Amino acid sequence: MASEPYHVGSFEFTSRLWVGTGKYANFDLMKSCLRASQCEVVTVAVRRDVLTSEGRAKQDSILEHLDLKKYTVLPNTAGCFNAKDAVRSAKLSRELLEGLENPGAKWCKLEVLADKKTLLPDVVGTIEATRELVDAGFEVLAYTNDDPIAARKLKDAGATSVMPLGSPIGSGRGILNPANIELCLEYLKEDDPDYPVIVDAGVGTASDVTIAMELGADGVLLNTGIAGADDPLKMAEAMAHAIEAGRLAYTAGRIPRKRYASASSPMEGVIAATASAR
Repeated sequence: MASEPYHVGSFEFTSRLWVGTGKYANFDLMKSCLRASQCEVVTVAVRRDVLTSEGRAKQDSILEHLDLKKYTVLPNTAGCFNAKDAVRSAKLSRELLEGLENPGAKWCKLEVLADKKTLLPDVVGTIEATRELVDAGFEVLAYTNDDPIAARKLKDAGATSVMPLGSPIGSGRGILNPANIELCLEYLKEDDPDYPVIVDAGVGTASDVTIAMELGADGVLLNTGIAGADDPLKMAEAMAHAIEAGRLAYTAGRIPRKRYASASSPMEGVIAATASAR
């Protein structure tokens, strides 16, 4: 089932499921799961030690196991706890991916984390790093809390996309605050309905993906939900179906919620027929 194309900065995609590359038991399983998910974007923590001095992927590095003609790499600044380190990481990723001629050199998923226990975003540091990276020519996808005010400030700072969390990284708790996600979407899209919003982190199963899409998100990024499943390959396929189901439901338009029941069949005809039978 093919989705309609959508844009994130200078990129165009059809798949709305974005997938991470960490935590898999082995690279073969990772590659199989990426195929089953039907994703086009894969996020990677790119480090200098994955390349040789000639700019090629080192043997058995993550980049050697990715089809760089099929997937657009989204480098992330995972593990950075201040704006300075995040900016340095993003610039390093750009340098390495330019050597591989992958279009992912143009953008980055910006993570500036507050502490190691919660892995929640440091919003102040994220805004600071966003401004600096935008000035350096990056298309910045900013990972943040499900706070509509913070989301709007990141957009104002120049973020190409804002990525509110569903719940903490790797928690599997799903979409904890759907009302907040709806507000983020409202604030971010009020003057530009096509502004891309990708829900990121906390997905545990397929229904979490569907909920995010039904709220109006343009896509969902996940990793642990697939890699940590008992059967990652089946879960990857389930996530692919979930993203499509959620998008279809959103574009179809759900019925309004009502306080009281509303019969599917007309009651008047049933009552009249019963009376005449007597």
